[in-house]
Amino acid sequence: MKTTPKVPRPEAALSRRQILRGVAALGAVGLAAGGVTGRAAEGEVYRAKNGKVRQSVVPWCFKPMTLAELCVVAVRLGLPSVELTTPNNFPLLKQHGLVCALTSSHGFAKGFAHVEEHAECLQVLRERIDASAAAGFPSVITFSGFRRGISDEVGTKNMVEGLKKIAGYAEEKKVTLCLEMLNSKVSEEMKGHPDYFCDDIDRSVEICRLVGSERVKVLFDIYHVQIMHGDVIRRVKQHKDWIGHYHTAGVPGRNEIDATQEVNYGPIMQAIVDTGYRGYVGQEFIPLRDKVASLSEAVRICDV
Repeated sequence: MKTTPKVPRPEAALSRRQILRGVAALGAVGLAAGGVTGRAAEGEVYRAKNGKVRQSVVPWCFKPMTLAELCVVAVRLGLPSVELTTPNNFPLLKQHGLVCALTSSHGFAKGFAHVEEHAECLQVLRERIDASAAAGFPSVITFSGFRRGISDEVGTKNMVEGLKKIAGYAEEKKVTLCLEMLNSKVSEEMKGHPDYFCDDIDRSVEICRLVGSERVKVLFDIYHVQIMHGDVIRRVKQHKDWIGHYHTAGVPGRNEIDATQEVNYGPIMQAIVDTGYRGYVGQEFIPLRDKVASLSEAVRICDV
């Protein structure tokens, strides 16, 4: 008979009472998050052990799990980060010994493709860079926004001019801005973004290259790159010097990264490791089954 493994102590030491609360929360998550079998709540989960891929998890796609519950699960699975959250949640992450590998910012509806949106985006980015630097967290996300009739040439020019206004500040604070490429083919909410300007990984990398800062890189979302281009491993190798962060999800559907979808994540993770990348890989898929069990499986697949 298997025994329930103890919840590991994170870097910031937790009290026994906090640990017990965490175990109780994990059990509740396993039962409430679609619990197909309840095994995830009983301790049959995979804990990352190889250390080559630093994995993170994105909260929005694991709702209704709360951030506090997700932190407990992340610690249980050996993940060092819960990402894409705001600075007001940093104390909660630190309580669990976690980092925010990628801080959220101005959202994808606005961005640097249009000059009239620059001021608002720059203000938010400065605030998030300050908060991330103060917390010792590495990166902040940014976006292009939507095309709305502009040409590639005009949009690229606007992007470069806007990002150059913040690149020096990011360098000063030692925080990396990660420009996310999103697919424009899928029209389902949060699975695709029709008319998004940076819907091409080569154009997104070229924008970062033209900005010319070590602190402005791309967020290489494997799900979105697969939908728009395919040929993921070649592009990982081709653009390795300009990649600041990775995201995962199954194609099609943005669900589990298991054998039910078309992307073979094991070899992709190995290719990422082989490029010398030492940043974070964020799990950003929408589970169809038990959320804890699905995340545990994803962690195992990516722990090359």
